[in-house]
Amino acid sequence: MKELGVGLIGHQFMGKAHSNAWLKAARFFDLPAKPVMKVICGIGAKEVQAMAERWGWESWTENYREVLERDDVQIVDVCTPNYLHKEMVLAAAARGKHVVCEKPLGMNAAECKEMWKAAEKAKVKHMVSHCYRRCPAVMLAKELIDSGAIGRIFHIRAVYLQDWIIDPKFPLVWRLRKEVSGSGAHGDLNAHIIDLARFLVGEFSEVCGMTETFIKERPIEVAGGGLAAGKTGKGMGKVTVDDAALFLARFANGAIGSFEATRFAQGRKNCERFEINGEKGSLAFDFEEMNVLWYFDATRPRNVQGFTKILATDPGHSYFRNYWPGGHIVGYEHQFIAGAADFIKAIVEDTKAWPDFEDGYRNQLVLDAVLESAAKKAWVKIPK
Repeated sequence: MKELGVGLIGHQFMGKAHSNAWLKAARFFDLPAKPVMKVICGIGAKEVQAMAERWGWESWTENYREVLERDDVQIVDVCTPNYLHKEMVLAAAARGKHVVCEKPLGMNAAECKEMWKAAEKAKVKHMVSHCYRRCPAVMLAKELIDSGAIGRIFHIRAVYLQDWIIDPKFPLVWRLRKEVSGSGAHGDLNAHIIDLARFLVGEFSEVCGMTETFIKERPIEVAGGGLAAGKTGKGMGKVTVDDAALFLARFANGAIGSFEATRFAQGRKNCERFEINGEKGSLAFDFEEMNVLWYFDATRPRNVQGFTKILATDPGHSYFRNYWPGGHIVGYEHQFIAGAADFIKAIVEDTKAWPDFEDGYRNQLVLDAVLESAAKKAWVKIPK
């Protein structure tokens, strides 16, 4: 079987999720080529070496350019803090490497467009890791919408709720610094539900938003990061991103929507929900029950109408046939595995990877417009 070498840049939370995906993609999916885990890159020799040994990477480095210079690496997977995405993606594309990049694609729409155009010019495959598209239940929602089952869409309301930074003693991790992350809950969480809305409903036309930072200063972090508290030193640092971001939206097809992202929803660990209402029915999804899609069919007789709970774990549901027998649920990690498998197929079969960097750019147009709207306290149109 043909092999495609993979180089992963980033070794913490997302590095773990992506390592698992490359390790298992060919085990669950019949692929035209086998991904081979050639090299992982990160900061901190001891940690990166341990990561490589645990997850089966053949080698490791602390210099990402060493990953790009290797002839045995055809795929570069970028899982770093957001401010590094552009530099690494452009360098990878310039070396003719196919590129996967974590979301949000860039710090702003201008960066995203540059990355998209560079990948297209280099004729390499490119994909943004919006993992939630590949939940079998979300794919079922897409199929029902595309089939006309719920008819014309009127509404989408979506939330992404977490609570991991409510404690004012939680340190100033990189996700709370604008120069590194670009934005807070908005770019981290709204990015996902905006992508799902584009995937399921259509393109945004205008938005009206607001943001809030509840805790303005936090202890300065000297070690650690990611979604866990690290060691703190003396002094306090300013939080320069939003803790919560909410916005209203209009879509090009006439639908309207509401969106909320917050890291201050006490009791919510990773609550990503949406409900879509159409003329013939409704759909509802909650990631905390990610194997379930709720479907209301308004065309049925009124005396038997009601939301139907669909367990999207039948071999006929998208991707599920590659995992377990019917009824045996999948988890968070399986979305990444499916994404890795799809990317391998796109490379070998010369088809379009999805969501691609254009999707990342159009997602960022919405993110940027919401922040502009919040600053102006006015509706802002999405550039076409």
